[in-house]
Amino acid sequence: MKELGDVSLGLAGALGPDRIGRLAVEIERAGFFGLWVNDTPGGDALTALAAAARVTSRIRLGAGVIALDRRPAEQIAAALGDLPQERLVLGLGVGRGSRGSLDGMRDAVALLRERTEASVVVGALGPRMRGLAARVGDGVLLNWLPAAAADEQRAELQRVAADAGRPAPRTILYVRTIVDDAARPALEREAARYGGVPAYAANFERLGVEPIDTTLTPPLEEGIRTYRGAVDELVLRAITADDAEPSYARFIETAAAALA
Repeated sequence: MKELGDVSLGLAGALGPDRIGRLAVEIERAGFFGLWVNDTPGGDALTALAAAARVTSRIRLGAGVIALDRRPAEQIAAALGDLPQERLVLGLGVGRGSRGSLDGMRDAVALLRERTEASVVVGALGPRMRGLAARVGDGVLLNWLPAAAADEQRAELQRVAADAGRPAPRTILYVRTIVDDAARPALEREAARYGGVPAYAANFERLGVEPIDTTLTPPLEEGIRTYRGAVDELVLRAITADDAEPSYARFIETAAAALA
């Protein structure tokens, strides 16, 4: 097995714990740094990560992100069960609520710091939430960014943390990725969906990019090198032509080959 350094792989929580557990074995065998699973009403990230933990021994296990308007910090802490907290990264997002979101995030990070030994990272889109992540979190989880913008935001986070007398937070970036042209329509649908979300649409406009410009498509090697230089951990969020398990297995194999 060749370890692939700072590159992880992201799966949809809706795949369910059984499939994610089986794929986790392949992800660890391929040498990826970690497995990230998003948390949605139809896909419990913590349950899926518990299934992955039972069949792996090395990879980091990330939940990215758990929306606090749907699962408050108390509920998250109570749901950790016997997850290996030394491998666990809890990514938190504010969800759809905006009023008091900074205070709510600050309180959630503090509570989870008291109740768990897991790393706690903050999902952040705008500068105020990124600033909070640098001041109170173990890291920040970024999303839908070109590499140049991610590099600028990492530098900003490092400055804020230094001003607060804290070590630089770990900068983690989700990048939607396909490994074959059959998955391109699915990638375009995903980009269009996020482009229709007001907060993301405003961010794309500020950056002067289209959503599809922040994704990775074949050939992957050069794009991966560029992103790896901009962040501390790159998460290849797998987009496949369908949700069949063999499609994800091919993604894992192809992405690992591109990295090797």
